[in-house]
Amino acid sequence: MFRIIRDKILGKHRKKAVVTAEDWKLVKNLDENIKLFREIFNNDDTIRFREFETKDSSPVKCCLVFIDGMVNKEIVNENIIKPIVNFSLKDSNINRKAIDIFKDKIIISSAVKEKKDVYELLSSCLYGDAILLLDGFDSALLLDCKGWNTRAIEEPSSETIVRGPKEGFNEAIMTNLTLIRRKIRNTDLKFRFRQLGTCTKTKICICYIEGLASQEIITEVNRRLDDIEIDAVLESGYIEELIKDSPLSPFTTIGNTERPDIVAANLLEGRVALIIDGTPHVLTLPHLFIEYFQANEDYYHGFIYASINRIIRIFAFFLSTSVPAIYVALTTFHQEMIPTPLLLSISAAREGVPFPTIVEALFMLLAFEILRETGIRLPKPAGSTISFVGALILGQSAVEARFVSAPIVIVTALTGISNFLVPQMIGALIVVRLIFLLLSAFLGLYGYIFGVIGLFIHLMSMRSFGIPYMLNIGSLDMQDIKDTAIRVPWWIMYLRPKLIGDNNKVRQTNDGLYEKR
Repeated sequence: MFRIIRDKILGKHRKKAVVTAEDWKLVKNLDENIKLFREIFNNDDTIRFREFETKDSSPVKCCLVFIDGMVNKEIVNENIIKPIVNFSLKDSNINRKAIDIFKDKIIISSAVKEKKDVYELLSSCLYGDAILLLDGFDSALLLDCKGWNTRAIEEPSSETIVRGPKEGFNEAIMTNLTLIRRKIRNTDLKFRFRQLGTCTKTKICICYIEGLASQEIITEVNRRLDDIEIDAVLESGYIEELIKDSPLSPFTTIGNTERPDIVAANLLEGRVALIIDGTPHVLTLPHLFIEYFQANEDYYHGFIYASINRIIRIFAFFLSTSVPAIYVALTTFHQEMIPTPLLLSISAAREGVPFPTIVEALFMLLAFEILRETGIRLPKPAGSTISFVGALILGQSAVEARFVSAPIVIVTALTGISNFLVPQMIGALIVVRLIFLLLSAFLGLYGYIFGVIGLFIHLMSMRSFGIPYMLNIGSLDMQDIKDTAIRVPWWIMYLRPKLIGDNNKVRQTNDGLYEKR
């Protein structure tokens, strides 16, 4: 339905290009080819046209086209221009074409390709390669001499850990692929490239382990990527929103991370990764609900400590979504369920407060979200200070001025702190918390229970690339629940996740456990 509406809207606004890439053709005249590229790169002062020739009496005229700032100038000068201007065709086999001699013997580069397609030449040039045009040839040499600066490999600030690898992805796609390759030194690890974005031509890599990843999932990923028609892809969030299942759900069905060890672990379970050039966030799919509560550090610590931490995260999910709703329901509709001393304390704290409890809760939760967003957007040195001082002053002043009661400040603080135990779910938590709160304000605990039932129905109906979103939740099979609410020891986790790793279920063999099972 969304696609039909989109096509109807866009059909009125599409314009046919006057000049297309099919109209660009190389000829055997160097001047004409240079003129073509000058017209294509019109009004662009970063493009360099370096003309030179060999030292023969009848020299071969050449022109090197590249973008200043995106190439390694040392490679350009020492490995391309200098060898050519010092070379004489008389010293070479006269039966060979000059372009073949340049490609095979003269130019020193990690990759030299002969191309006729102008569109392909332009795409590579815009990505940091150089184009070598030769007089008398209707093809050109594409030379790999990329040389732009990239951010150093460092620990991701959004996924800090105590124990484990401290390296994270950066914005260079080849660096990110290298980090994954270092983790999985296996010839079955496959990287398939493609481009998205009619203007940005963003390079995207589909990464998976052949023999582990489901071919149906890989096919579905490619199909959804083929359906994308957009002018720009500047970050992985563009693609995530365009290919995710249940697009109207606050819960995501595609994971994202900045850590190579997490991506490697997902690939080894049979998942697929999408690496997008220009962003350190790598997408992993299928993504299950239980993965919100899993952390890479769970697998580096002992299983007892890891299981306790995971249970705490699940409990934090309950606190974040339910505490405001339950508090409003109890104080508004079910006061008889509150112990008498506590009820008297709450009543005394609310004395003089002019607003009902639901208004208090909405006001304080909104104020907390504003402070949280402020702390994120401000510079780091000022952000944490302002958010902390702002919360302290706002809460104390609001209570003293009788705008809100002290208990609602405690409820809001507990809710906000619980948010940060599951940071990947903050957006979904805000939506679910608001729905539960409104239902409780109108129907009391009955509304809260209806909201919980609706949430479970919604989650149970979702899928991620054909895999049930709540896979293994509620299963009684030991192998299905071994890595859900708790993390069992490694010597028990000898099978990969069901449905995701069905191509090769056995992760490890441990004293014949798998055979006995």
